[in-house]
Amino acid sequence: MNPFEQRALDLTRRRFFGISAQTISATLGTAAFADLLGLAPKKLACPSAPLQTTGPHFKAKAKRIIYLHMEGGPSQLDLFDYKPDLRRRFDQDLPESIHNGQRLTGMTSGQARFPIAPSAMQFTRYQNRQDGAWISELMPHLGSVANELCFVHSMNTEAINHEPAITFAQTGNQQPGRPSIGSWLSYGLGSQNQNLPTFVVMITQGFGNMQALAARFWGNGFLPSEHQGCKMRSSGDPVLFLRDPNGVTREDRRAMLDLVTAANEEEHTHSLDPEIMARLAQQEMAFRMQMSVPELTDLSKEDASTLALYGPDAQKPGTFASSCLLARRLAERGVRCIQLYMRGWDQHGNLPTEMRAQAKAVDQPIAGLITDLRRRGLLDETLIVWGGEFGRTVYSQGALSKTDYGRDHHPLCFTMWLAGGGVNAGTSYGKTDDFSYNIEQDPVHVHDLHATILHLMGIDHERLVFRHQGRDFRLTDVAGKVVKGLIA
Repeated sequence: MNPFEQRALDLTRRRFFGISAQTISATLGTAAFADLLGLAPKKLACPSAPLQTTGPHFKAKAKRIIYLHMEGGPSQLDLFDYKPDLRRRFDQDLPESIHNGQRLTGMTSGQARFPIAPSAMQFTRYQNRQDGAWISELMPHLGSVANELCFVHSMNTEAINHEPAITFAQTGNQQPGRPSIGSWLSYGLGSQNQNLPTFVVMITQGFGNMQALAARFWGNGFLPSEHQGCKMRSSGDPVLFLRDPNGVTREDRRAMLDLVTAANEEEHTHSLDPEIMARLAQQEMAFRMQMSVPELTDLSKEDASTLALYGPDAQKPGTFASSCLLARRLAERGVRCIQLYMRGWDQHGNLPTEMRAQAKAVDQPIAGLITDLRRRGLLDETLIVWGGEFGRTVYSQGALSKTDYGRDHHPLCFTMWLAGGGVNAGTSYGKTDDFSYNIEQDPVHVHDLHATILHLMGIDHERLVFRHQGRDFRLTDVAGKVVKGLIA
């Protein structure tokens, strides 16, 4: 059979089985009624039009988010959850009344003992709006901006291993396939800059045990594909195919895209496949990024004092300092969601040495980012979130000495912090027990954190939904509450 005739038959069958006359009639009727009421959603009229969004539900405190994910689970005991009384308990067994038969990973379930490992780090109390914030010697620069931070010492999650825990922290579900938080924000709010993606991701290699990072952590799941995160590379061109091949001019590229657009629009009239329009939007974005990304990554106009804020690695591509500087530049340009991953926080052994290297790589850049945003008048409208997928145990995994120990995964309590964007700065929320093992006051679940982030961005987490396979899905699933104590 002629392939064109076969294609026509395929389209006929697809439309017959996929779109019945009754469905078309109902859809058109509903759309017309919504239009009369002024409730019709925004449509993607052409590839260069704004993304289809739900729009904010109320006035936002933050216009954008910079999410600093410390992949591997940084130890709260060695950074922010100061427990000085543990020093007199060195090498004692963790009391059964504290452990209470809670589940363990396979890495420590076979240990004969669970010896308490007090932190080898010294802590300093930095002034804030409350009675001071205890911050480890590993983060001295962060201490200088302690009054901007809102610590959450009572975070808890459901997963005990990295892959499901990161998936849960980023998508609100342990199972793969759900949209990431950045994709939800893109879907809910759209972009403020049509020349850059709404959601940008950067990854830095760390110094300890590094877990795999799957693209689904910043994927769009079942949301339209234009809402997926755009990963910027640390070497070579920041984005693949940023430059046209030799001999291809920008005019040639424009003519090619116009031809492809015409063909795809014709296809869309037959198949009604929404992904066709999503692809066209992405093609147009890629064309515009050929101009916008080189300008974004050109640091030649950054003055010496700004570069000094971020530390000596600010101009070294792939470093966390460079990513923080680019995050500020993306924020200036209206990118909605910026996510930085720092790998290597999985210290099952040799923790004091590995964590010093990890913390040194992020401490000054993060403090520099906060300071830079503040002095440019951007911090109040930029929400910064710092944290990992879970915390670490008070007991040592394997060998223990006062200067060397490791810690296993611990989902029952860990510390995160927020800054800028309407948060209750200079405060601490929640409290753990004397062993930083269980929560004593004001627990904050991952769903609660997500609900609070969306609230700060002007979104009601219960109303940001997407119907997929006959069910309305949302980032917080069927749970989550806004934590009012984190909001100014």
